[in-house]
Amino acid sequence: MDIRERIKLLPNAPGVYRFYDSAGEVIYVGKAKSLKNRVAQYFVPPDRLTRKTALMVSKIADLQHTVVDSESDALLLENNLIKQYKPKYNILLKDSKTYPWICVTDEDFPRIFLTRRFIKSNGTYFGPYSSVRHARSLIELFENLFPLRDCRNRFTQESVRSKPLRPCLNYHTGKCKAPCAGLISKEEYNEGISESVRLLKGGGREMIRRYTERMQEAAGRLAFEEAEDYRKKTELLKKHYDRSLIVSADITDLDVFSMIFDGYTGYGNYLRVRQGCIIQSMNLALKMNIEEEQEAMLESFIAEISFKFGDLSREILVSQPIGMEMPGKEIHVPQRGEKAGLVELSRKNAAAFKFDLMKQEEHVNPDEYHEKVMEQLRNALGMEKLPRHIECFDNSNIQGTNPVASCVVFRDGKPSKSDYRHFNIKTVVGANDFASMKEVLTRRYSRMLREGEELPDLIVIDGGKGQLSFACEALAELGILEDVTVVGLAKRLEEVIIPGDPYPLFLDKNSSALKLMMQIRDEAHRFGITHHRNRRSKSQIESRLRDIPGVGEKTEETLLRRFGSASRVANATYEDLTAAVGKNLATKILKFYNKEIQ
Repeated sequence: MDIRERIKLLPNAPGVYRFYDSAGEVIYVGKAKSLKNRVAQYFVPPDRLTRKTALMVSKIADLQHTVVDSESDALLLENNLIKQYKPKYNILLKDSKTYPWICVTDEDFPRIFLTRRFIKSNGTYFGPYSSVRHARSLIELFENLFPLRDCRNRFTQESVRSKPLRPCLNYHTGKCKAPCAGLISKEEYNEGISESVRLLKGGGREMIRRYTERMQEAAGRLAFEEAEDYRKKTELLKKHYDRSLIVSADITDLDVFSMIFDGYTGYGNYLRVRQGCIIQSMNLALKMNIEEEQEAMLESFIAEISFKFGDLSREILVSQPIGMEMPGKEIHVPQRGEKAGLVELSRKNAAAFKFDLMKQEEHVNPDEYHEKVMEQLRNALGMEKLPRHIECFDNSNIQGTNPVASCVVFRDGKPSKSDYRHFNIKTVVGANDFASMKEVLTRRYSRMLREGEELPDLIVIDGGKGQLSFACEALAELGILEDVTVVGLAKRLEEVIIPGDPYPLFLDKNSSALKLMMQIRDEAHRFGITHHRNRRSKSQIESRLRDIPGVGEKTEETLLRRFGSASRVANATYEDLTAAVGKNLATKILKFYNKEIQ
């Protein structure tokens, strides 16, 4: 597929894109708030680009992308990949441009400071932070909450006891409790350090709640400066929870594998993490033999990546348990924390990869794509033949008024709008969805039988066991229940209800078969709601004009034909009304709308 066509299928999500030349080399890495919009900006007429950019675009032979959770994550991943690939058209990042960390030193009286150098022996590191301003604000927050030292003096609890130092200016201005002079105990000082570390580890939700209450209380006292101070602190703490998984001080080297499935195809994503940084991401689709299980597919994916990239790291994270063992490797499914977040990020990329491929297939070869989806639906429902002709029914009413039903028709996986039908419920009084469903199916298929039309392969009922039971009753009375497959699709959990089966069928949420059924159901709902609104509007107009003494159906039609709407009738002049319906009725109409004859 042409690259310009593939751009249309990119997601409107944050992420990182990579351009490749004809030799398969990465020539540019970029980040984006919206991948689709950003990449599309390169493929415009050359005269709208700089000379260097136009030259780069002329060499693009392929593109790949990785989806992330936020713009900050995109920024950090871009940084990692530029250092990894050193693309020709990127500004290569120097070590001095690495992102900042917050370090808590390993001392009797620790310091908390900002640094761009990661030296693990110095203490515990948190971050990195895509915004140095954000990191500095956090340190200022700690200094305001728990006055901590910022000097580089080296002292211990023992040295302070034997030879205390002289307090500096920070002590006299209230910015430090002077632990160097022995004016605060190690235990009391380290309470502030412990609170700061708890906040850095994401344990500040209670503090956010407390600050929010104080902000509201201060605003209630009209102390707006105090309230603003608490608001800033609250926003700062909330922003801290956007901590990135793209780079982590708590993770060293590992490999992440995830896979999602659709029928007999598996869509896998691989993330390579080295020294806490994601340095590579790759997607792969594998076809599954009928006898293979999903576990075997994931094992094949791991083996393929190992063949392509060589030896994997000692720790391997996977999205689901597998029986595969590798000498010297620890393979496991993380349950919580940053490692579980990495697996979830990998799954998100696998899902995006699957979506991209399916959209490409639908775009390039729609007939083959719909054929595959129908085959998946046939297998899922245990049908003997492909559901080429599908009909779906939905009821619409509000408190029993103007009850209607809709029938939408899909042929070969695509809407056949000329075959859509809507029904006004005639024999059922009140809001009775079950009886309404039976009436509609009876009317629909008795007519098809009379006219010799071909019955559908699959009937989908929008609703649960009640609606499905009455639908089956109607089909049984017509003698065609054994000739068609009929199922219900309940909205709450998207479960498929099979007649006679006490347990619902839950299809994979990512399966194309379920998505086709949901598309048909949603289309039936949309079509039914539109008809219901039109009918309700018409009935409201009718009831208003019919309330006028002497106005019946014929007169109403005359008025609407002459003036176009009920509101224009209400605003018409005596002369215009007289010309339409005569003086007597014109007088009654003006009187009804409390108007005088001019």
